[in-house]
Amino acid sequence: MADPTDPNEATRPPGSAPHPDAPFLTVMTTVDSEAKAADLARGAIERRVAACAQISAPVTSVYRWDGAIETGQEWQVLFKTAEARYAALEAYLLRAHDYDTPEIIATPVTHGGAGYLSWVAKETS
Repeated sequence: MADPTDPNEATRPPGSAPHPDAPFLTVMTTVDSEAKAADLARGAIERRVAACAQISAPVTSVYRWDGAIETGQEWQVLFKTAEARYAALEAYLLRAHDYDTPEIIATPVTHGGAGYLSWVAKETS
């Protein structure tokens, strides 16, 4: 149903809308092996703290740690979740992750396919 008060309504693709029931997030972390990425992804889905996790093949990370500049290969894991499940996802990642200070970054999803967002809501409830 169109929302006449939404200034973006005219430019939004059909089937794309903010989801009225729950805000959504993408949450990213990195690990140092493909196997660890797969374990984190599977664990999050099993616990229903994320509906989907995507693993990106190795990226090169450059960062400062303990006063030295480090370079290493990492695998990114991007989780799709409902905002209401963020605390549980973060707690899981902190428990399961083997880094001293894991990267855990959440980005709000402002719009998306209505069917997909409904699926995320269902899978994380």
